[in-house]
Amino acid sequence: MPEAVEEKTADAKSVRLAVAKTKKLYIGGEFPRSESGRSFPLSAKESGKFYANIQQASRKDARNAVEAARKGASSWGGKTAFNRGQILYRMAEMLEARAGEISAEIAFVSGVKAAEAAREVETSIDRLVWYSGWCDKFQQLAGNHNPVSGSYFNFSVPEPMGVVVAVCPNFSPVLGFISQIAPILAGGNSVIALVSEENPAVVLSLAEVLATSDLPGGVVNVLTGYHKELLPGLAQHMDVNALDLAVVSDETRLAAETAATENLKRVRIKPWKNAADLYGDLGEKLDFITDFQEFKTIWHPIGALSASAGKY
Repeated sequence: MPEAVEEKTADAKSVRLAVAKTKKLYIGGEFPRSESGRSFPLSAKESGKFYANIQQASRKDARNAVEAARKGASSWGGKTAFNRGQILYRMAEMLEARAGEISAEIAFVSGVKAAEAAREVETSIDRLVWYSGWCDKFQQLAGNHNPVSGSYFNFSVPEPMGVVVAVCPNFSPVLGFISQIAPILAGGNSVIALVSEENPAVVLSLAEVLATSDLPGGVVNVLTGYHKELLPGLAQHMDVNALDLAVVSDETRLAAETAATENLKRVRIKPWKNAADLYGDLGEKLDFITDFQEFKTIWHPIGALSASAGKY
């Protein structure tokens, strides 16, 4: 329930009710409520004070997110790699503009010290900048002119897979979320993020940053709720191309991997065990981009064969 807030006026002291926060889902560039009508309260970890009502996404919400992500994948994958880098950099700019607000939210809800919360946001900004720089460069490292014995050139070129479901860790909710989605976006994929179950509110505030950062609707979709309920259905969905799992239980992981075999989804399991891994070398790797790329091999004739082919 909203708490009473005292306000002093020139005449007397009045009492008003604070506006209770309702954090919604982020699907297709919009902020809908769950179609199920379900929600759950989120309170500050240390004080126990009510902070916000969080939407509990259903499987129908998850299917809506897949549909939005598929549309978003077409527009996002069609952009130039340089333009994608510009938009990721814009995301970093917008996050920095709201760094104070978001770090204060982390500190209040998670119960961490202000300096630790500020460090998490600053590292998240730097991580977005890091991956934005790779958007138009990883192709030169991952792709190649293959040495072959024959009268033709042979090239391997990376291309985005499409829709990736990313399960974010419960620790360091903002940095965990950014570390999950940034490499997927840098590779030209769209993403459905199942965010921290313990502190989803701050990631939904971050979704407001995404909505104002030139990112096309549907490219990033954010679902709050319970991973155990949502992940198996997403793993079975035939329009999802890959799963990116971070710090899930063995039971949840096994169920997801089993369901993913139905359409041969690629499954990546991040090596993070705690928050320290996110701040270290395990937090950012080129592999996190290339793991969600398909490689197209192209043959192009040269020499006599090429000249002969050109006559027809």
